[in-house]
Amino acid sequence: LKTKIFILTPADPCSSSPCKNNGRCENRGGNFSCLCPEPYAGTTCEKVKDMCLEKRCHRGDCLITLTPPYFQCSCNHPYKIPDSSAPCKPSPCKNGGICVRHRIRSKFTCKCPEHFRGRFCEIGVDDCYEKASSKYRGRVNQTENGKTCLHWNSHILLDYPINAFMEDADSYGIGEHNFCRAASDSLLFISSSLILSLWYTSAVSSNAAEESSWPTDSPTDPPGSNEIFKTCGQPEIQSTLKRIYGGAKTTAGKHPWMASLQTKTSKPSRHFCGGVLIKECWVLTAAHCIGEPAEYLQVALGKQDLKKKEHQEQIFDVEKIIVHYKYRERNDVPYNDIALLKLKPVDGHCAVETKYVKTVCLPDFFFPVGTDCFISGWGTTETDEGSRQLLDANVKLISQRKCNAPRAYDHILDESMFCAGNLQRPVADSCQGDSGGPLTCVENGSYYVYGLVSWGRKCGLKTKPGVYTQVTTFLSWIKYKIQSESRSLH
Repeated sequence: LKTKIFILTPADPCSSSPCKNNGRCENRGGNFSCLCPEPYAGTTCEKVKDMCLEKRCHRGDCLITLTPPYFQCSCNHPYKIPDSSAPCKPSPCKNGGICVRHRIRSKFTCKCPEHFRGRFCEIGVDDCYEKASSKYRGRVNQTENGKTCLHWNSHILLDYPINAFMEDADSYGIGEHNFCRAASDSLLFISSSLILSLWYTSAVSSNAAEESSWPTDSPTDPPGSNEIFKTCGQPEIQSTLKRIYGGAKTTAGKHPWMASLQTKTSKPSRHFCGGVLIKECWVLTAAHCIGEPAEYLQVALGKQDLKKKEHQEQIFDVEKIIVHYKYRERNDVPYNDIALLKLKPVDGHCAVETKYVKTVCLPDFFFPVGTDCFISGWGTTETDEGSRQLLDANVKLISQRKCNAPRAYDHILDESMFCAGNLQRPVADSCQGDSGGPLTCVENGSYYVYGLVSWGRKCGLKTKPGVYTQVTTFLSWIKYKIQSESRSLH
């Protein structure tokens, strides 16, 4: 009698092809493991991994893609950020809209032709859909109240059941786009509206709990008082200053306190406003320049040519933004237009004094009307383009009475601002992209930052000179904020 012995071998766990999305199954002694291709993850490669966790997209959303590098940045409509130094170049306006600059040196509005509307004139007469929302398969991505629909492959939607990567996405017309869709006539629309509201709500900075009174002692930095920078307001290169709007290049080191505010998330980093170095870790600028969180910004010191990496430049991240608690815009005019940027130290220190990087002085006195002062920046020239080279100009201080006259600014100016230029004829002027940069005046051989480029009616008009933030109005606030930050470190 013979006995047959059967040896049972465990079934191959990979025989049922448990790995989804082209994942490779490996037998691990009775269990299986899936090797997932990018951007998939999970036990069976069933999930799409958030490839945006370590990526940042400036002024837009990070989208997941199925091809390398498995993410991309999507800008807000019109999908190309205008050059801030010349906000109408190229024009962001669609369908024949005309780009009109604002008084504030970095803003614009699109004047739309008949039958078109929207911020960029992108909504046409046939773009509104009033039938059952679940049937819509058009290419409109904006709701009637002006909000833009979220991309269905946005990383924000990965934890939601409805996104571009769900199994039946095609049947709902959903994919790697942001065309407005609704799976039913109510449910999905509400869900995506909720996400839209989250997407559009972002707090850049909060100044609600500011103090209402500041120390009365002066924050003036006379030569020799700064611990790091031994003197202030002393460029090593002295020469005649030429024009910005009408422009000529400056010499490297002529404005060693000049700062370029840049968005560090664009490639290459993009200049959008000026600033001025007043202490080792502190830069003054215009409040209206602040539209992004600190982590998206960087400050370049010692720059001459924005298109080149220069040996003398010093680049810093921004640790903190402090916008003046009374800053506001009314009728396209900025009031109390001033902000402080605290630089993030590199190797234990912020700016290092060199021939090309120095601090400017803060004044505790007023310069008389008619004083020749100086402006500098990388803003728009008479060619209507931003300048890659640092330019400068000579302007005269104008009395408040004359600048507030009916033919000039007709009583718009308050004590937080003044104007400089010439009321009789077109002269050099600050322009778009110069915002936040310094107006400096000289006393006893030292340069003092007397104003910050703020706003104006167009550029170079004889009856509409440039308007500047009056720095002397905010001296106590500047000192209080810097001292408060210094104390908080101890």
